[in-house]
Amino acid sequence: MKTNNNNKRFSRKHDRKVLVAEESTKSWADSDSDTSSSSSSSSESEQEEVHCFMADQTDEDEVFDFSNVEFTRDDLVIALNDMVKEYRKLSHSFEEAKAENMSLKSSSAESSSDEQEDADILKTELSKLQAENELLRNEISELKAEVAKSTVEMSSYNKANITLQKLYESQKQAGDKTGIGFNNSEFCEGESSTQS
Repeated sequence: MKTNNNNKRFSRKHDRKVLVAEESTKSWADSDSDTSSSSSSSSESEQEEVHCFMADQTDEDEVFDFSNVEFTRDDLVIALNDMVKEYRKLSHSFEEAKAENMSLKSSSAESSSDEQEDADILKTELSKLQAENELLRNEISELKAEVAKSTVEMSSYNKANITLQKLYESQKQAGDKTGIGFNNSEFCEGESSTQS
């Protein structure tokens, strides 16, 4: 029985419908229908030009016509088994894609949370550095003001020191009577006699 079914399937695979255009009536006729193909005589078909259209069909593109009641149970079981195999392949592919999608989502979420944590840490560190920078700027301003004040004080001290030096140089000693009519040599002798 199996060989008989294979013969039926083989004949069905290569059985194709053909649409024939009859030149005289300008209508399409189905080659499977008995009325149009058997009614035309052989002499008419030799004289008329016939156009045929045929579907290009391969074994992979085979589609069962379930309206055809000539299918056997074996044909239907084979078709069902093929569909089940295809369903399993698609289901397996779907599960793999679903698992890969979940994996990508979780890795994306993990990397996003890690990046968020890193960003938060960096923001906190940046805030600390900005606060420290502001403190250092204030300290630098204070030190500059102190340096300017010290520079002014040092300048006035130096001026005072120079003035004092000039004043000291311009003063005469208490016993120095030069310039008011005394001789310096007499002054030196007089001091030595008074000391004795």
